[in-house]
Amino acid sequence: MGYAAQDSARVVTREMRRGLSSPAYNCAISPFSCTLSPHWTLAPLPRAAAMDRFSGSPRLMIVSDLDHTMVDHHDEENASLLRFNALWESEYRHDSLLVFSTGRSPTLYKQLRREKPLLTPDITIMSVGTEIAYGEAMAVDEGWEEYLNRGWDRNIVVQETARFPQLSLQPETEQRPHKVSFYVQEGDAEAVTRALLLSLENHGLDVKIIYSGGQDLDVLAKGAGKGQALAYLLNKLKASGRAPLNTLACGDSGNDAELFTVPDVHGVMVKNAQKELLQWYADNGRSNPKLVHASGRCAAGIIEAIGHFNLGPNLSPRDVAELCAEAQKKSSFSPGLEIVKLYVLYERWLRGEEDSSRLAHVLKDICYPSGSMVYPSGGERSFEEALYGLKGGEVAEDRGRRVWVDRLSLSEICADSWLAKFHKWESYSGGERRGCVVTALLRAKPESARGFELVHLHQTWLDGCAASGAAWVF
Repeated sequence: MGYAAQDSARVVTREMRRGLSSPAYNCAISPFSCTLSPHWTLAPLPRAAAMDRFSGSPRLMIVSDLDHTMVDHHDEENASLLRFNALWESEYRHDSLLVFSTGRSPTLYKQLRREKPLLTPDITIMSVGTEIAYGEAMAVDEGWEEYLNRGWDRNIVVQETARFPQLSLQPETEQRPHKVSFYVQEGDAEAVTRALLLSLENHGLDVKIIYSGGQDLDVLAKGAGKGQALAYLLNKLKASGRAPLNTLACGDSGNDAELFTVPDVHGVMVKNAQKELLQWYADNGRSNPKLVHASGRCAAGIIEAIGHFNLGPNLSPRDVAELCAEAQKKSSFSPGLEIVKLYVLYERWLRGEEDSSRLAHVLKDICYPSGSMVYPSGGERSFEEALYGLKGGEVAEDRGRRVWVDRLSLSEICADSWLAKFHKWESYSGGERRGCVVTALLRAKPESARGFELVHLHQTWLDGCAASGAAWVF
């Protein structure tokens, strides 16, 4: 399905075809019930799922649509997305799961990752729920593929759809093993859908057809869909003894309605939800206490829902105005939170929103006097030299500069010391983006104002991100 065309999804299956009147078809979202299928092959989770970073059940699993839900395409600053990123990395990355559920194909999903500051999810559901992949390596879930193969023959679908001149194929990137996608004029959509369903049924196939956006028509394997894929994942996690303590599904369009029908799942429709999802809510979800229509757009609505359902902390470090203010002394501290706060503060300085002397004061408080940092280029500098550079303002103010942390992991190497590893990204007004792998050694220091000190920082360019002569300050 065209990723931007999910705003008015109409879903038709063989069971819905009979007796479906034209008025009903024009706003139809099927009454899904996404539960365990006896045909699912619940193979063990691959290591690529990064599940080995914690034992037991995830505290929270967030399952979010991307376009117009996690990503606000009207927000050029990506402010709400970056707020969510900071919250997730500081409070949830270490013991929770992030799942993206998108209509985009893998090709268009990767394109969006290059365009927007998206975090790396643990699991990705793509192509309208026909593909499930794990980790950054995107290891394919073969059990899901095997399940979708039942009652599906792509060759017959291609053969039969070729008989309809009203259908024109979408780009090759959108043609997937269990999804065949077309463009069709709105006036032809209903008649083509009815006739196509009958034709495929006569060939013994059981399919799901989704028409959306006034032009996009997808033929899917019957068992596919965002809700079915989520139900499959939850049962797979349960079978491995790692069922999430809470799950929050997030969406904006009719294509996301399936997510809210999965049993025991909390759901949030973001403020900018499309009218067909709001109609579905009025007809099916208004009495559901686990479903809320947020007052915030996109990722801001997701953050709001975390608080609404009391699923955990929902104050993003980006919402703290005075990061330079003296911290209260603590007997313990959260290394992940402190790392994220540090780079939010650093970004504010790069953007000209924070005074150099105030940032230098904070860094002087937390940097071990004899500590040092290694730059991605390989050069090494003492913290004292780095602080001198900050006071001198080595980088010109850039109001478009953004800095974010991704894939933050922590290892406690002794009673009061932690080794943190993460990806740090910086983007610029012109659209350029650079990233590096950072390894940081932190140590608790209860007698200090902020409760810890940074002992060493080592940075290495990520593949394809190296830039000769780059002004990489911290």
